Amino acid sequence: MNKKLIIICGPTASGKSALALKLAKLLDTEIISADSLAIYKRLDIGTAKPTIKEQSEVKHHLINVVEPTETFSVSNFEELALPIISDLLSRGKHPIICGGTGFYINSILYKLSYGNAQANLEVRKKYQDLFEKEGALTVYSELQKVDPESAKKLHANDVKRVIRALEIFYSTGVKKSLQNDVLTPRFDYVAVTPELDRQTLYNRIEKRVDSMISDGLISEVKGLISDGINLSHQSMQGIGYKETYDAVITGDYSSFIDLIKLNTRHYAKRQITFFKRLEGLKTVSSNPDIGVQEILSLLK
Repeated sequence: MNKKLIIICGPTASGKSALALKLAKLLDTEIISADSLAIYKRLDIGTAKPTIKEQSEVKHHLINVVEPTETFSVSNFEELALPIISDLLSRGKHPIICGGTGFYINSILYKLSYGNAQANLEVRKKYQDLFEKEGALTVYSELQKVDPESAKKLHANDVKRVIRALEIFYSTGVKKSLQNDVLTPRFDYVAVTPELDRQTLYNRIEKRVDSMISDGLISEVKGLISDGINLSHQSMQGIGYKETYDAVITGDYSSFIDLIKLNTRHYAKRQITFFKRLEGLKTVSSNPDIGVQEILSLLK
């Protein structure tokens, strides 16, 4: 029987993980995390990773796979996730993709074109060297200048595709965004997001941040800093970590909690906007007992 991917996406603190865990148990399947911070080892408290108990109950993939000193791109995620999905499908299981990083989810669902232009190794090397010297954001800003439409579709850390878009522009004189670049679906899927009114979501965000602080987020960040992790590392740019880092370094803890909450609310809004564009997205109850039954109905 042809099995579908199950995408459980949406804003932070909306109840995605609880829904995915319950569903995975019922379907006897596994979860692939689509979270751009959960991939880092030692970033535990500020990422709200599944607990050790939860990970023992259901196998989770792409959690704790790279060190905090390493960079990790959308292309890296795609390369790791696709073989796992293929394996689960070959075993007759519904892979569950759960997370709030939209670019990760899109990289799984769609085969994103690299354009038909011939390779230009000179241009490619120029921007690869720039990336190694000055980082992903500098290369991304170059694409924003010449092809802002393509830049909006790509994450700054998706360096491979950012460089390819620059390569296309400088090789052909035509923006990649103006070329025929349709989204090609890879899999049949069901995509859902937990339904919450905005105020309830914000209340849950506040409680989550408070729990992170009480669970030891400050100590976790201090430990990372003592091992040389700083704002130049991609891992420390995550919401919750960069604000705590600044508080630890300056010694001013007066407003960092409120800032984490504010930045998380803003991020949640962006996530909601992003996922609204996902074709076929359905809302289900944030109550796991009800939401799971709604997803099972969609699968039928």
